[in-house]
Amino acid sequence: MNTGLDRLIHAVERLVVWVAGAGAVIVLIQMVWISYGVFVRYGLGKPDRMVTEATALLLFPVAFMGLAYAMREDAYPKVTMATDLLRPATRKVFDVINHILMLGVGLFFSYAGVSATIRSFNSGVASEILHWPRYMFWAPGAFALVLFSLYAALRLIRLIRTPAGQGAL
Repeated sequence: MNTGLDRLIHAVERLVVWVAGAGAVIVLIQMVWISYGVFVRYGLGKPDRMVTEATALLLFPVAFMGLAYAMREDAYPKVTMATDLLRPATRKVFDVINHILMLGVGLFFSYAGVSATIRSFNSGVASEILHWPRYMFWAPGAFALVLFSLYAALRLIRLIRTPAGQGAL
């Protein structure tokens, strides 16, 4: 049965994969930039101050760009020894509570990320060494957090609508 909710979740999942891929590209950029910085510092004896700041600023977006993908792949660490012993209806209650908690945390961090992005954009603040606008570093992480929250909400709705024992995820 392909409902509107399933189609919406599938569309959001495609975006989730692209955002995770963008996070992977940022990690590759950081890896190359850090390697360059190490070579310049120890090989040429002339440290590059930009490397440290740039990689530190890129950590925020990278930290959150894989959240929704991890949910998609059910890759969050969890202990299921006790819940596997429960009846399907009781296990579903624990799953719903777990999704509500993830959604709550996602909404909190989404608010914080979007708020920080807006404040840094309005203030015009730039990084100290690179002089790049700070909102450019906040915006991708804020977007990833909003995407995670949307995806968590959609998954929660699907979980609630699916009868216990049918595997909504």
